[in-house]
Amino acid sequence: MAQIEQSDGGKKKKGAQKKMHIHVDFTPMVDMNMLLITFFMLCTTMIKSQTLQITLPTNEKVEEQEMNKAKESEGITMIVDVERNADGTAKKDENGDPVNIVYYYFGKPTITAEENNLQAEYFIGDENNLQRGVRKILHDRNKEVLKRIDELKAKWAAKEFSSNADINDSIYQARAKAIRNDSTIERPVVVIKATPEARWESLISALDEMQINQISRYQIDNINQVDSAMIIDYRAKHPAK
Repeated sequence: MAQIEQSDGGKKKKGAQKKMHIHVDFTPMVDMNMLLITFFMLCTTMIKSQTLQITLPTNEKVEEQEMNKAKESEGITMIVDVERNADGTAKKDENGDPVNIVYYYFGKPTITAEENNLQAEYFIGDENNLQRGVRKILHDRNKEVLKRIDELKAKWAAKEFSSNADINDSIYQARAKAIRNDSTIERPVVVIKATPEARWESLISALDEMQINQISRYQIDNINQVDSAMIIDYRAKHPAK
């Protein structure tokens, strides 16, 4: 409470203004502020932080022997590199940056004088909701998993704002993870490799594609002599223009 104390001690000249001392007690205001803070803390709904959901790889170790035994529809080896001109120099885009390229093959590597199952593609974004480049290859190989997750996502979104929704965010994430790791569904095993000339940007783009296409079985490995020989043979058979 505020108090006004009037000083009347001592003799004062005639017509002199009386001095008043004002004393304000802030204790009730502090108490009120603490009560308001407590009230808002108890009544406010905390918003869940929006974080990036990352599709982590499973604990399934992909050995080289298992990779060689994988079905052609499951085993994919991706080798990120920089595209080359006819003289061997790195090809540049309109911005002067090296052009990233991805060499890939399904199942076991095959390289003979007549046959080389190595193919080449690029990191290209979607167009009119249609996948292109590396994304289309991975999407087609993991389409059953993506289909089931899309169905789960549609069900979760439809009941997300319902008072009696049977799927919340945590349940959705758990079920989506179970779908990605379901061994009864045909799903790819991806091994990502990089040449010494490859850029970090291309390796990160490859990992991004694993997230976009909900691929759980993947790992980063070292390039070997067979991979290098396949790339050299591919370039010889497909000279740059």
